[in-house]
Amino acid sequence: MKEAYYKWFSPHLSRDIEMLVFGHSGKPVILFPTSMGSFYENKDKGLIESARWYVEEGLIQIFCPDSIDRESFYNKTIHPYHRITNHVWYDKMICHEIVEKVKNNTPSGKVVVAGCSFGGYHAANFAFKHPGYVSHLFAMGGAFNIKSFMDGFYNDTVFYNNPEDYLHGLQDYELWNMDVALGTSNWDICFDANLKLSAILKNKNIPHWLDIRPNREHDWPVWQEMFPHYLSRIHFH
Repeated sequence: MKEAYYKWFSPHLSRDIEMLVFGHSGKPVILFPTSMGSFYENKDKGLIESARWYVEEGLIQIFCPDSIDRESFYNKTIHPYHRITNHVWYDKMICHEIVEKVKNNTPSGKVVVAGCSFGGYHAANFAFKHPGYVSHLFAMGGAFNIKSFMDGFYNDTVFYNNPEDYLHGLQDYELWNMDVALGTSNWDICFDANLKLSAILKNKNIPHWLDIRPNREHDWPVWQEMFPHYLSRIHFH
């Protein structure tokens, strides 16, 4: 399995960003790390290995960018306004410095976004904000509300990065073309968050699969099962 390391200066973040890329060709999969996770977390935790067959067959190429959660949502030393602003710059970096560069590696001109736990938030928020760029969303043990990070602060920027809030008003037809899988379990600490997001999508008639696995913890073993299963939903040309 081909593995490549990239490091570049991000003009959107005014700092260096690191990323691992797995595979030599195929549909681009942007795989976000969990809370405050690094660009190598998904490799270290076995999630890349779980998708080895798809990667080695040249069906997918997995891009694992760094997170900046320590500078955004988890940075209690700065005002919530600056936390959410930093996240917006991260979203711009993902969009303009990664997705727009790799989306045309495949005929559809779209990417897959995926992530576990808080990476599931990042994937979902990116997909719902940029539905024209995303063909598939795979959230595993995700949570979709960031208000707990904002210490009561709320403005338009928080609203438009909180899927539970802004999804209700979205009308972009690309949302109805997206393949959405929400993976959770009755033991998942994010179980209720997935039920809530599923209800919002159902209310808008947005097709999705709420995948509830029985009696599994909010942890890597079940995500390692989900990830290759969800990848099988992609129609490879």
